[in-house]
Amino acid sequence: MKTPKWFLHPVLVLIFSILALGSSLFLYIYWYIGVSDMLKTVINRFGINQTQAVAPQSWVIILVLSLLLGIILTGISIIFVFLHKTIQLYRMQNNFINNFTHELKTPVTSLKLYLETFQRYDIPREKRLRYLEYMIADVNRLTGDINRILNLARIESKGFGGEFILSDLVQFVKTFYETNAHLFGNCQVEFFNPTGRPFLYRINPSLFEMLLMNLFTNAVKYNDIETLEIRISFQRQGRHFLIQFRDNGIGIEKHHLKKIFKKFYQAGISEDMSAKGSGIGLYLVDSIARIHKGRVRAESEGLRKGAVFTLALPAHHPDFT
Repeated sequence: MKTPKWFLHPVLVLIFSILALGSSLFLYIYWYIGVSDMLKTVINRFGINQTQAVAPQSWVIILVLSLLLGIILTGISIIFVFLHKTIQLYRMQNNFINNFTHELKTPVTSLKLYLETFQRYDIPREKRLRYLEYMIADVNRLTGDINRILNLARIESKGFGGEFILSDLVQFVKTFYETNAHLFGNCQVEFFNPTGRPFLYRINPSLFEMLLMNLFTNAVKYNDIETLEIRISFQRQGRHFLIQFRDNGIGIEKHHLKKIFKKFYQAGISEDMSAKGSGIGLYLVDSIARIHKGRVRAESEGLRKGAVFTLALPAHHPDFT
């Protein structure tokens, strides 16, 4: 996107527009008072009936014009905010395209290199198997990226389909992890359910699996320690049922906490570490939570102090009390 000249910057345009409108209102009132004084002088000199020459609703007209000006200024402000958000979204989309292209290009390049190696050389079985493992990991990475894009389109078009089924979320999360543990590498997961009872809630299984997959992969991706630990706890708090995912990863800087659920937002971990991923994983998590009438929030004490993602669901189901 071409950078506009300084005098065409939206902020300056907004300020000049407001000043122009304010000045016009001031000049109009100043002119009206001057004309009114002259008109009264003429009326007094010639003995004309004042109610016939000067309408008593004059100040009402000024008031209405002032209100209309206020509406115009409000409209300009709304347009400015909308334009500003549109520009921000455009920039984030640009960043997303650049980063996502890199996300796709890296495994494709790696796959090509391995395939060319197989084509040119007679490789021992041990090395072949190791290279095949690397290739499968690259394919899984590509599949994950493509699935996130497809899932984003499905959710935003509300075409995700499927029924909402009453499920025990404790068992659902455990089963999901046991089925997909091989995808999360060297990761230790602990489950805590102090009540020892099931927590029943109506969920769309495919969407909820997508939410869990993004939370797990996010924890795995944003860590640089030898053994990642994830503690998943289930608890009832007031009118909400909480599922907490606590990890010992690299954490999140506080100024990123409220932004990481925005579409295409990518947080750089620190000044010497660039953003990772596509910027839509946590947006999908937030969208799926809202579809289930819940909310998700992130907490972190800062870098190297881990992060906590809390999914809060309304505990109003009769089987839930």
